[in-house]
Amino acid sequence: MIALVDYGAGNLTSVRKALSALGAAHETPATSAGLDSAAAVVVPGVGNFAATARLDDGWRAAILQCVALGTPLLGVCVGMQWLFEGSDEAPGVAGLGMLQGRCTRLTGDEPRGLKIPHVGWNSLVPPKPSRLLDGVPTGAQVYFTHSYAAPVTEDCVGVTTHATPFAAVVERGHVFGVQFHPEKSAAAGLRILRNFLDVVETHHRLP
Repeated sequence: MIALVDYGAGNLTSVRKALSALGAAHETPATSAGLDSAAAVVVPGVGNFAATARLDDGWRAAILQCVALGTPLLGVCVGMQWLFEGSDEAPGVAGLGMLQGRCTRLTGDEPRGLKIPHVGWNSLVPPKPSRLLDGVPTGAQVYFTHSYAAPVTEDCVGVTTHATPFAAVVERGHVFGVQFHPEKSAAAGLRILRNFLDVVETHHRLP
């Protein structure tokens, strides 16, 4: 069972549809105790980083415990940003701190038509091999909608440029994150979700 964490930040319906299309069972636990039996944890999200403050100490401890036990974790959009130490969008809200660095506002480039927020399709460039991007061709188009982004660090396995480069895909052990919305990114997005499920199946047998 895949546990989808609902903290009021949206896009749960589209993620559910994508997982169902791939044949993966999923639930949305009402409390953090519901993560105890999860084969994997997915933290989705759209909107402001401040929404992650609803993931209180109980949720944070439960998710960190899952990671410590080897349970795969995937953050999507704001959920990926939450894997880092924090974001300038909500300076008083701490991230999970699984990955080093802070998210900052994209600069854009109005003369070149690169507006903020960054909304629409853009290409992925993988700087190194990745389980999450296995079989996804360089330059694959995926769908973004965001104003803040994570830095390109050693954990970055997929880079996108919108005036400046930013981390579009991160991977560290069994912790993964995507800044774009794989559930809205056609064949490339479904392949990425399938790759995540393949990682999960190496740890747990999915129904």
